[in-house]
Amino acid sequence: MVGTGLCAALAAVIAFAVFPGKEGFAAFSIAIGVVLVPAGAGVAQPWQTPMFISMAAFFCFLVAPTNQMTYDVIQFYNRALAIVAGLGIAALSFRLLPPLSPAFRTRRLMTLTLRDLRRLAIGPTPRKPVDWEGRIYSRLRVVPDAAAPPQRAQLVTALSVGSEVIQLRRIAPHLGLGPELDAALEAVARGDSAMAITRLGQLDGSLAALPDAAGLQARGSILAISEGLIQHAAYFDAGAPG
Repeated sequence: MVGTGLCAALAAVIAFAVFPGKEGFAAFSIAIGVVLVPAGAGVAQPWQTPMFISMAAFFCFLVAPTNQMTYDVIQFYNRALAIVAGLGIAALSFRLLPPLSPAFRTRRLMTLTLRDLRRLAIGPTPRKPVDWEGRIYSRLRVVPDAAAPPQRAQLVTALSVGSEVIQLRRIAPHLGLGPELDAALEAVARGDSAMAITRLGQLDGSLAALPDAAGLQARGSILAISEGLIQHAAYFDAGAPG
């Protein structure tokens, strides 16, 4: 809001005090460069970066340069007032609305991750591992410092289970085990870890007779999923799928 207020004042000076007495592209460039160059330099440094960003972003909008300039003071004031007042109300809302507690934010992140994992388990098309991992990593980065270690462990386990689910879905069709895997993952989506572990064990038994690399890789994924479900069954069985 401070940056936009300064921007509005500088834009008024440039538009109504400088432009009327200047002609030519060089004069125009120098006039706007007096504001945009320092604002752009300010964006590149760590001090008050949001203020300089707002100055650089709104300056040309407020000046509204055209080939044939029109000097409408009322229109300029309307635009400037709308922007400054809007940002002021937004800033005030952050003061009036209480921030979410760390516990609530942690529960929300865990609920969203569990929901996405259940959707991944029953999804018709396997997602790319990088998409899944990128989403969960972004949530792990914003987990509040006050989050308990078991909650962090559950999020990390959900990340691992999701990656292994994607891996299994890619391997299973080549091994002819698609229906068996679907049944096991459906139990994961329902929040029934005990049933999922049982069906994954049956699937592992079917793969025991396949000594090839794909079979061994699939068994490794099954083991990782089963261990995650056993260690954090309370989390994976919480609530009902959305």
